Amino acid sequence: MKPKNKTIAVVLSLGLISGLAAAPSMAADNAFPLRAQYETVGVKPISIEELFANFANSTVIDVRSTYEFQTLHIEGAQSVPLSDADFDQQIQKLSEKSPKTLVFYCNGTTCDKSYKAAVRALKAGVKPVRVFDAGILAWAQAHPTKTDLMGTLMTNASQLIDKANFESHLLSPRDFYEQVLADPNAIVLDIRDAAQRAGVSLFQMRDVHVPLDNTRLADWVKKANAEHKAIYFIDETGHQVQWLQYFLQESGTHQYWFMKGGAKAFFETM
Repeated sequence: MKPKNKTIAVVLSLGLISGLAAAPSMAADNAFPLRAQYETVGVKPISIEELFANFANSTVIDVRSTYEFQTLHIEGAQSVPLSDADFDQQIQKLSEKSPKTLVFYCNGTTCDKSYKAAVRALKAGVKPVRVFDAGILAWAQAHPTKTDLMGTLMTNASQLIDKANFESHLLSPRDFYEQVLADPNAIVLDIRDAAQRAGVSLFQMRDVHVPLDNTRLADWVKKANAEHKAIYFIDETGHQVQWLQYFLQESGTHQYWFMKGGAKAFFETM
């Protein structure tokens, strides 16, 4: 049925066009939820395609923890954890070494470390600055041969641990606790840093504090494998174990479990 009033018809048409134009933008906002917030302070994102095409003219900086970087990072990236006390000074030095664009990245679209790093760089007068907000896993999926996994360049994206595999090793805080109590031979490792642990044992001193470091964890993993014992890991929020899983997989470990949400979730359920 055609509108009788031409003015109404024009308004409807413009509204439809406007709606169609807004749809991609809304989709983009959903895919990159932090962009709008940080673009207002001058932080500009860079896509996978643009970064790949301009890699030679970019200084790519990984602002995650050293452990995450050692597990998986963009080939040629510099490791400068946002948590470092001298972060600003390190960024200044990298900027002074080369006129290349500084490109910060972290774990993905909901990780704000790369954005915070860019803001700090801009406040320090460092330019040009961009943020690769798709994150390391998106890069590894798109360019596996340009991605370092455990010290070796990947050959294909199938080397990445998928979500289903990771989740098959997750236990709710309650199930985690009950399984540990039911298994007197279980090895329980608290991999939080000293400040996070604060001397508090979740399992009445059954859990051993071993900071997240593959060299320090290796003996425990070997023991668990040799004695066919299940090994349980506790981190702070359930995110660090995602990277630890690559080491466990490489070590041929099968009986291992992570606490969903980490120690934070455990305390919230008490």
